[in-house]
Parts: sequence; structure tokens; C-alpha cells
Amino acid sequence: MLGIIGAMDEEVAKIKEMLTDVRVETTAGMDFYIGKLADKDVVVVRSGIGKVNAAMCTQVLADKYHVSGIINSGIAGSLKAQIDIGDIVLSSDALQHDMDATGFGYAVGQIPRVDTLAFAADEALIELAKSCCEDVNPDINTHVGRVVSGDQFISDHGKKEWLVNTFDGYCTEMEGAAIAQASYLNGIPFLIVRAISDKADNSANMDYETFEAQAITHTVNLMTEIIRRYQHKIEWVLQIFALAGRFAMPNFFKRQSFTPLRV
Repeated sequence: MLGIIGAMDEEVAKIKEMLTDVRVETTAGMDFYIGKLADKDVVVVRSGIGKVNAAMCTQVLADKYHVSGIINSGIAGSLKAQIDIGDIVLSSDALQHDMDATGFGYAVGQIPRVDTLAFAADEALIELAKSCCEDVNPDINTHVGRVVSGDQFISDHGKKEWLVNTFDGYCTEMEGAAIAQASYLNGIPFLIVRAISDKADNSANMDYETFEAQAITHTVNLMTEIIRRYQHKIEWVLQIFALAGRFAMPNFFKRQSFTPLRV
């Protein structure tokens, strides 16, 4: 089962509408929509805005639904001049730009007593999403780079420059790095997918309603194709392990339920 997280209703509403065989369960004030998309098992949820909401949501997906992967879809502001409005950024990794324990000798962004500055997204999910986006959204560009998150809305140009110079960020938002950290600690592959709402230098603008409509179309196209291909690959590997029962199944695949091939 794949977990899909959005921060706001607008980000996940269309995906929820596409689900079949739906049931809704409420945990920690969040509604989890469990169903099928492209005939595959998924759970879709609106986390709410900010890092605490996002981390709580991720932990529920891990503990209650035992998801095999998490994709966080949503909207972000560009930090790179080459990224245009409407483009998609896929996370190479993610960090929290508002974490500051420099007084204790840590680099800015480093969470004390955590063994990494940034949390790396799953390489297979990155490549899968990149291929899917190029196939189903040929009208936009797909970028892979660092997502920087904080409980701040970033509009100041000087702050944007600092995020680039300090972290080499590609885009900034308010949830992704918390989902990345919680996924990392639970050993769950993750990917952050962001539709870009503005240019880094504010040199171009688009009416927000126009942008939102385009972003929803691109995101739904992408998520549907990811789910279709992702589950197919996972199930294929599980069947191999089922046939070769004498081998131990990796912990990652134990999260999945499946029916062995009949031979």
C-alpha cells in the first residue's frame, strides 16, 4: 500500500475523488481515505499545514497502515531561476531550514543527535516519478533537487537567496522535510513532489486559480501513473520471493500483502 500525503484539501481532493472501494478512518484529527486507484491499494490523507502535522500524519501511515512507500504531493516556491511556474520538483533529499542548533556546534539545518543533515529520497521512486512525469506531463519540465522546509512562509528575496546559498535548495515549503525525517526513522521509502507556484526572482506571475487548475491536472496525472507502475513492480518482486520461499524476505517487502503465484 502506498501512502499519499497532501497539506491542504485542494492538493488531494482530486485524487480522493478517483478512489474506488473507499472507506474513511479518522486518527489524530485526520481523515485517511483507504481505497484503490488504478486498481492498486492506496491511502490518501490531508496532513494539515506545518511540520508537526506532517510528521504526525507520516507516523500514522507507518504504524496503522504499514505503508511500503510515501509520496508527499503539494505546492512550493521556486528557489532556482531555471525552474518555471508549473514545473515539478522531485526531492533528491530534504532538510529543515529553520532548525538552528548552531549554539551547540551543529551546522544550521542539522537536527542534534541525528546522523544526517538531509534525508535522502528513495532513488527508485525518484527515477520512477521522473519517467512518469516526462511521459504524462510533456508540457512541463521536471527537476530533481533539494527541498527545504520550515514553519515559515518565505516571500522575502533575501531569505530565498540565503536558502540557496546555505543549502542549495531547489524549492521551499512547510511539510516535506518533516515527512522525510519521519519516513527515514521508520525505514520507509519516500518522495516529495512539488508543483512550483512562483519564480525565484518573482519575474513571472500567473493567476493563482489558473496555476492551481494546471497543478492539479499535472499532479493527478503524475500520481496515477506512479501508482500504476510502482505497485506493479513491487508485486512482481514479491511473487519472485513467494516462489523462492527458501529465501528470507527483506523487511521492506514484509509490509506488503500479496497472493503467491499459482504454478
